[in-house]
Parts: sequence; structure tokens; C-alpha cells
Amino acid sequence: MFLDILMLFFVISAIQPMLTQAALRMSRQRLIAQLEQKNKSRVITLIHRQETMSILGFPVMRYIDINDSEKIIRAIQATDDNTPIDMILHTPGGVALAALQIARAIKLHRGKVTVYVPHYAMSGGTLIALAADEIVMGKNAMLGPVDPQLGQYPAPSIISVLERKPIANISDETIIMADVARKAINQLRNSIIELLPDEHTMEERESLADILTQGIWTHDFPINVDVAKSLGLNVSTDMPQEVLDLMNLFPQPTQYTPSVEYGSSERRPQSRRPR
Repeated sequence: MFLDILMLFFVISAIQPMLTQAALRMSRQRLIAQLEQKNKSRVITLIHRQETMSILGFPVMRYIDINDSEKIIRAIQATDDNTPIDMILHTPGGVALAALQIARAIKLHRGKVTVYVPHYAMSGGTLIALAADEIVMGKNAMLGPVDPQLGQYPAPSIISVLERKPIANISDETIIMADVARKAINQLRNSIIELLPDEHTMEERESLADILTQGIWTHDFPINVDVAKSLGLNVSTDMPQEVLDLMNLFPQPTQYTPSVEYGSSERRPQSRRPR
């Protein structure tokens, strides 16, 4: 009897995560369908959480990769040319090639493309957002610079070594890395100039491309709404509630002790005392 109960416990433990994931997928699809019907658009999500777990139970960080670009490009190709696209972005970045493929597919789409950034879209995520006709950011959301990274070093910082030391005192490896870094910056700069919406003048495109690729800021510099607007990007903060609700359906892995908790009472305006 005890062994039967123990076996049943293990079976339920194995099935329960699968049922939870299936229920989440169904809820996400319902919410996506509601948003598509409301905006008469195609909704595409690119949301990277720590949902995928390794064999040992440690969370696996997810980034933009070629699989993402293939799926998104297929989704865009399956969308009527004049149908608007609403893309929901939540990502730390990832492979530059994949991000560029997605950004170019967005640029080539004839219908209006709106990118929603409820929390953050850094690096390659920002590169994708730059190609959109409009960027809708949460009030506390962040974008980031897109300066190339070679291994653990920013490309602009590698090039700066050549300016600070005599060439005779620099190793051949550093010189080679600096050459690759210069090419990477130029390639990404030209891509940004090409990807920005046609409403920007060539001077505006070049200026923005320089700011985002030349290492003026660190790679994790937070480009908030005010900074994004000062750069000339078409940014608004009209974030639909459906997008925020959708984010709740992409949970982080279950933790034994929650890192963030808060009360359930709603915030109410305080009444003023009459003078």
C-alpha cells in the first residue's frame, strides 16, 4: 500500500509541471488572441525568462538565438503585408546575427510594427526595437547600447588600447582584436543606419548609430524613456494592460523563498483634511 502511494506521488509530481505549462500556454494564447482582435494585428512575443531548467535543477538563462530568428521570420512571413505587427520584447540580448535577422524582417514589413518593452530589451533587443515604427515602453522600462562585445571585452574599449599605448608595446593578439573590433563596430553602425525608420534623416541616423555603438556608455547603461526620447526615438508609454498581464504568464522558475513579496491592498488616494 505504501509503495502504491509513493508511486502515485512520483507520477503526480512528474505530470504536474507538464499540466502547469500546458495551462500557461493556453492562457497565453487566449490573451494573445484578445490583443490581436483588439488591435487587428499579429502579436509576436520574444520573451526570455529562466523557464527552462537544466537536469540538475539550475535555471538556464535564455538569449536571442538563431531558433528565435527562424520562428519570428516565419511568423512575419505568414502575416499579410499590410497587417500591423505588435511584438512584445523582454530579453537581455543575444546573438547579433539573430537580432539583425529579426530587425531586418521587421523593417521590410509594410504594415506598422510596434514593439512593446514592458521591462527591458537590452543589446540585441534594442537593435530589434530600433527597426520598429513605434516603441512602447513601460514607465520604468529600459533599452541599452548595442556596441559589439568581443568575448568579455567591449569592442570600443579594445580599440582605445591602440590610442593609449605605443604600437610596439601592444601584443599582436590585441592588435588583431582591435582590427576585428573596428570592423564589428562599423558593420553594426551601418546596420543601425539601414534599420532605423525612414522618418529619420540621414544625419539623425548616423548620430544615433554613433551614440549606440561607439562605447559612449557601458554596455549595460539603462536607456530609460526620457533618454530614448532625447535620442529622437519614437517612444510612448501607452502600455496596454494585456501586455503586462501576458508577462505574468511567463513565470520564473519556482523558488522555495520568494525574493519579492507585497501586500494585496490596493493603493487609494488619501483624503485631504479641510483647512
